[in-house]
Amino acid sequence: MKRFASILIILLTVIALVACKKDKGNGNGNVIQDLDLNKPTLIPTNPPQPTNPPELEDNHEGEMRSTLTGLWVPVEIGNKRPYAIQFNNFKTVRNQWGIGQADIVYEALVEGGITRLLAIGENFTGDRIGSIRSSRHYYVSFADEYDAIYIHYGKTKYAVAKLKELGINNLDGETGIGGTVFYRDRSINAPNNAFTSVEKILEGIKIKGYETEHREDFEPHYSFYEEDTDLVSQMACNKLTIKYPYNKPYFTYNPEDKLYYRYQFGEAHKDSNTGNQLTFKNIIVQFVKEWDIDKNDYQTMDIEDAKGSGYYITNGQVVPISWKKNEKQKWMRYFDESGEELKINPGKTYIAIFPDNQKKDLVIE
Repeated sequence: MKRFASILIILLTVIALVACKKDKGNGNGNVIQDLDLNKPTLIPTNPPQPTNPPELEDNHEGEMRSTLTGLWVPVEIGNKRPYAIQFNNFKTVRNQWGIGQADIVYEALVEGGITRLLAIGENFTGDRIGSIRSSRHYYVSFADEYDAIYIHYGKTKYAVAKLKELGINNLDGETGIGGTVFYRDRSINAPNNAFTSVEKILEGIKIKGYETEHREDFEPHYSFYEEDTDLVSQMACNKLTIKYPYNKPYFTYNPEDKLYYRYQFGEAHKDSNTGNQLTFKNIIVQFVKEWDIDKNDYQTMDIEDAKGSGYYITNGQVVPISWKKNEKQKWMRYFDESGEELKINPGKTYIAIFPDNQKKDLVIE
């Protein structure tokens, strides 16, 4: 017992001397932490040496940010004019072939409460893309916002006038190049059986002499965050239902991959080429003034020199937005609540063009 007391006294004396020495050399009054006598002191055999911070490596040589998705793509893809393909959305061909390759998908009403889809993409591939249907004049205007080559099979008289007015490059199945660019699948009933391929599209572009790269004065449609960013919002969106009368589409949010999964006709909406369900990082709802243009129930909307409201949805959250468009200047932008240009997350985007007098038919849960 006496031996233990002697050892303890010696140990306490050593600690006191060390503490005094440190206090003397620490004249700035900083508190020095107490030693933990229960933990052994580890002395590294190879103490780390100071090093200069590593230089950031450029991992995107030969790449650029896509103007459609904000993601890194090869320069030859990013500078390429996209294709805007007018997809059919009739129930018998509801899981379109090749639509999953689109970077941006528009949906709007046509006659009879049916919708059609405009799929805009800069890197379509494959030999089965469709089925493809006829143009409506407001889809001509949407395609023109992206300096896109518009691909459709037929058109209304209103679309004929809009194509001429805007001078948009297009490949139409009802013209002399129809047999070059399109083919029919006889196992599907007409008029829902028109298809194309990338090879046929390129043949049509060559015949028409269209430029394949963006014009020099082209301005990107979107402003993107550099990295995935959550919205500052008090309003969640785990499910979005858009009550278009015919197909009744809705989207559910998956927090694991932070994507929205699309459904229509009561089932998952898939690309028939791959079997994969359509997913989107961003959803934009754009409310427009819309009405019947004639007794045939053809639709029109105020988008030539117009503005309106809407929603931006991403990562399970939703915020109100506004939009402005000047069709003659090929200019269209979205804005946040402060009036600044809206930034969206990198990834694919779905845009619902929806009548502003039917807002009650948009359900956010």
